[in-house]
Amino acid sequence: MLGELEQLVLLAVLRVGPEAYAVSIAATLEEQAGREVMIATVHKTLARLEEKGLVASRMGDPTPQRGGRRKRHYAVTPAGRRELSAALEAIRALARGLRPGWEAS
Repeated sequence: MLGELEQLVLLAVLRVGPEAYAVSIAATLEEQAGREVMIATVHKTLARLEEKGLVASRMGDPTPQRGGRRKRHYAVTPAGRRELSAALEAIRALARGLRPGWEAS
């Protein structure tokens, strides 16, 4: 089962695309989800997702903007897409049929 932050990170990786890396993922989480997440938290979450086989990473080319350092780029694996799809469907199933106005308490 995926945690909420894992779901959000997977969605951010999909949204950013093939050049997704920790900083762009954190920026997407803030812009799209209103979640301010520390880069270290993004790195830990990505490492956990990679251990589970839900994302794969590759090292990019060195860039002058980073003083010749390389970025680690991430992509959601097919297993990650399946897990995310199942998690989102579970949320949809729980929300389906609730009366209008349920969110205003």
